[in-house]
Amino acid sequence: MSKTKNKGGQGTPATVALARAEVGFTLHPYDHDPSAQAYGEEAADALGLPYERIFKTLVAEVETGLAVAVVPVSGKLDLKAFASALGGKRAAMADAAKVERVTGYVVGGISPLGQRKALPTVIDSSALEFETIFFSAGRRGLQIETAPAELVRLTRATTAPIGKAP
Repeated sequence: MSKTKNKGGQGTPATVALARAEVGFTLHPYDHDPSAQAYGEEAADALGLPYERIFKTLVAEVETGLAVAVVPVSGKLDLKAFASALGGKRAAMADAAKVERVTGYVVGGISPLGQRKALPTVIDSSALEFETIFFSAGRRGLQIETAPAELVRLTRATTAPIGKAP
């Protein structure tokens, strides 16, 4: 995998974080449809990838505050498993406006990297089954491809089975 420079106006806090950490990654731009409702599925379809390889970044409220979940777009977040992975009992999806304020990203373009405030992160263990995975680069219409182990390392994430079938 090539190390991609931040050129062509595609630099985001996420790509800056990867470049700063000297992690190899590839950017995959695609034409975002403003009417799209399912951003992850849109990215997978546009890039011709199976839904299991594209991961969405979700933010939920747990007893200790906000936390990040990274799960395949092929499924949903299991809130109970997510809370358990963080040592809690319950979780609920966070308010979108609060998520945008805390992460610095807009919904549909939230990256697990380069957020304004480092939040506890749990990545679905299925990510480790792939040599590389795809996730938002920090804006709609741009995906990062990198090794899941690098994402785990840079976010200081826990891995756990937090995804479930839709």
